[in-house]
Amino acid sequence: MQSVTLTTEETRKLLSCSCPDAVALYLYRKAQQPLETALDALHFTVPQMVAATDCLRQLGLWETASRPPLQPEKPVYTDADLREAMKDNKAAFSKLVGEAQRRLGRTLSTEELKTLLSFTDYLRLPPEVVGILLTYCIERNRRKGIRLPSIRTIEKEAYHWADEGIDTLEAACFHVEAQRRLFTRMQQLRLLLGLDSRRLTSDEERYLSTWISMGFPDESINLAYERTCNQTGAFKWAYMNSILKSWHEKQLHTPQEIAEGDTAPAAKRHGGYQQHGDKLSPLARKAVQSALAEDEEG
Repeated sequence: MQSVTLTTEETRKLLSCSCPDAVALYLYRKAQQPLETALDALHFTVPQMVAATDCLRQLGLWETASRPPLQPEKPVYTDADLREAMKDNKAAFSKLVGEAQRRLGRTLSTEELKTLLSFTDYLRLPPEVVGILLTYCIERNRRKGIRLPSIRTIEKEAYHWADEGIDTLEAACFHVEAQRRLFTRMQQLRLLLGLDSRRLTSDEERYLSTWISMGFPDESINLAYERTCNQTGAFKWAYMNSILKSWHEKQLHTPQEIAEGDTAPAAKRHGGYQQHGDKLSPLARKAVQSALAEDEEG
């Protein structure tokens, strides 16, 4: 790393903060090192990066350039465009290419390089954000036990980030941390529901994500699971979803709130199982109709 010279004001501000990570990040950036590799180079976790950037922003030592608007249509990049973007080995895009090939463990094809160029040129994502994007996509696949992502998969996620305004290092770090926590919570629910170790389908992941966003604690999730099994004799995703959705709409989330506010208690007259001839409650009828409709659509 090249030598760094600090002004008196910069030195005063850095000495006044109590965040060594912020000092390390500032010196790294001051040395004109690529931000897209900062996590690896500084051995930071995403929470460390978030805390460091927050500290530097409070000190007035972290500025983020405004993002220009997108072009009406994605350009068709030529080989000449690619050569122009890579002609300087010290340029940000050249460093990004090297980082992407290192992370993916292979040399990217010309068409893949053009796609990578579109991330910074068309989507206007800063190179450091694309670096976080690459790490995120690779780690997401690794958590699921599948192979490294393709450029097309990364491109799809890049468009999502651009649409959601995840276009700064801070926003990218917050997003990655939020997704990590979501994955951890989903794994907890898998254990709670006794699901096997197979990969979940997209619909199953969507159900779990929805229940998490509704804010149900484990006890309420387990209550809905038991009610589903008691009413149907098996675990039915759609049926359980209809129960949780009904509780959420009534703003019933804790077991106590559910016990006090739910007008459709689980059938207990026959050991917890719905018996032939028993009259279904309005909630049960609604749940059965919803589950049957979803099963027919599937």
